[in-house]
Amino acid sequence: MAKFNALDIPEDGKLASNITWFARALRSAGLPVGSGRIIDAIRAVEAAGFTHKQDFYHTLQACFVSRQEHRTVFAQIFRLYWRDPRYLEHMIAALTPAIRGVQEERKAKPAEKRAAEALLEGVNHEVDQPVTDKDGTEIEIDASRTMSGEERLRSLDFEQMSNAEMAEAKRMLAKLSLSVRPLKSRRTELASNGRMVDWRATQRSAMRYGGELRDFETKSRRIRWPNLVAICDISGSMSHYSRAMLHFLHAVSSHKGAGWSKVHAFTFGTRLTNITRHLATRDVDAALAAAGAEAQDWEGGTRIGACLHDFNRDWSRRVLGQGAVVLLITDGLDRDNADQLAREAERLHLSARQVIWLNPLLRWDGFAPKAKGIAAMLPHVDSFRAGHNVASLEGLARAIGRPEDAGEKQRLMAML
Repeated sequence: MAKFNALDIPEDGKLASNITWFARALRSAGLPVGSGRIIDAIRAVEAAGFTHKQDFYHTLQACFVSRQEHRTVFAQIFRLYWRDPRYLEHMIAALTPAIRGVQEERKAKPAEKRAAEALLEGVNHEVDQPVTDKDGTEIEIDASRTMSGEERLRSLDFEQMSNAEMAEAKRMLAKLSLSVRPLKSRRTELASNGRMVDWRATQRSAMRYGGELRDFETKSRRIRWPNLVAICDISGSMSHYSRAMLHFLHAVSSHKGAGWSKVHAFTFGTRLTNITRHLATRDVDAALAAAGAEAQDWEGGTRIGACLHDFNRDWSRRVLGQGAVVLLITDGLDRDNADQLAREAERLHLSARQVIWLNPLLRWDGFAPKAKGIAAMLPHVDSFRAGHNVASLEGLARAIGRPEDAGEKQRLMAML
């Protein structure tokens, strides 16, 4: 519950203008705030009054917040914009890597970072220069031992990234390549340097010379490229990670030299949605916008078992042929029947050549498979890997062609 300090009425009386600028800060932080909501907020404040600070907070929250995950961002921006007289100092502290001599170093929360970035948009603040506090104390920022920007972004959690950092991370993801080795088919084809004798072709060649055998025709096994099938969780707990993953999948599907026969993508929350056709759009923003419009359960609940059942029933035979590799992207937090989830995960494993589970919860030290959903699916995957930052996806690119790389599976299986 947010704490409410005294809320002063602006001296100039331009409350509507202040609400408009507050709404622009919310929009910069990622909240879907349009002009209609701004007008509704102004009318709502006019109807509710401006006398009680708690009523003012909840009136604006009711107008601007429509999703649970946006409440924290709203609370931070409200505190910084309306109620904290030293909000600029808080914002600068949230954006700088380290501050010595004034306060203890603190890692900014995701909401604080996005709120600070939204309110400081357009303000040039060089983090390698000293900042002077109100009492004259100089704040030094030591950047001599920090990692480079690109190296820091590689290890930074997607959920901790600001808007600018996420944009840069998406550009890094667009350069990644998820290459795969070809598979040898049982079918054969004529090859001059083949190691197998093609007796039929040899006999046909001999018939041209009256049955005289002059040379042996050889053949080799054909090579084929597998499909990549991604099943991505877009529930509320996975929203930041799933957006980054879909950017990564769009880059993989657009990379001509990766070798995949085709890249199929499915999203699920409370229902399964096939978004494969949207990946063919060259513009990644347009592709994800179309995919988000089709997936109506974005940032909703999670029904992993039921959605895997729909995939196994409707799509498994269509897309898992030819030795497909499956990327299962989810945190595994499911409240449905664990037995059904285990059955569907086992069926998926038996239908695919390789199932790789990317779970952002592996970013935590000491992670253990205590959740029922995770314990039910873990035995039925070939590899269990982290999927919370750029570095983890680079590791996936290196391990995709090595079926023996089980990631963290063996260690976690010992805990079950």
